Amino acid sequence: MSSIHIDGLSVAHGESVLVDCSFEIHRSLALVGESGSGKSLILKALLGLCDTALEVQLQKRSPFEWIRGNSVALVPQNPFTALSPLTRIEDQMFLDCERSKELFEMLGLDHTLSKRYPNELSGGQLQRVVVAMALGSNPDLLLLDEPTTALDQDSRTVMIEQLLSLQESLGFSLLFVTHDMSVAAALCEDICVLNKGRIVESGDLKHVLNNPQILYTRQLIEADFKNREYRK
Repeated sequence: MSSIHIDGLSVAHGESVLVDCSFEIHRSLALVGESGSGKSLILKALLGLCDTALEVQLQKRSPFEWIRGNSVALVPQNPFTALSPLTRIEDQMFLDCERSKELFEMLGLDHTLSKRYPNELSGGQLQRVVVAMALGSNPDLLLLDEPTTALDQDSRTVMIEQLLSLQESLGFSLLFVTHDMSVAAALCEDICVLNKGRIVESGDLKHVLNNPQILYTRQLIEADFKNREYRK
């Protein structure tokens, strides 16, 4: 697994620069920040999905040829809005039956679920289906847009374990966008802290969580801890 470098990523609206950052993904990187910090905008920029009113610049270099659609795949936050409710899952997979079965098995899913409609599956099952769809193209980089947010604790734990196992088997890199420090710590090795579109702190995730250097990072960690205590 080779490092992926994202250099000079800039998103601007007129004279206002919304995002201006560079980062490197060795194996798994958590991109964390409060709402409105620019996390989702970075994902849209990497996927070429920004509004046409925005000007996006990216000086990218990496060991793989950056071809949107094959080398990069996205697992969205809400699987219920990612799929058509009126179409059977198998007709939305765009994979041959054997590959679909293989991925379902790796994610602990019965392949007969592909015969159903999205609203016939639980949130945890549907999120795993979306992961299978994203991995169908054998991406080098998997983008995760807070895919565990809507899951209960048990489903969240299963999802994290399966993503780690899949990464080991398939060899993709992870860019995980989240505000949940506990999930980031379970899934990623490195972290970048984002504030107003700029990276303000970065490094080994466990080191940063245990030794935050700036007030903003400490506040994010404290807020996450309080939220977890409240959820209990």
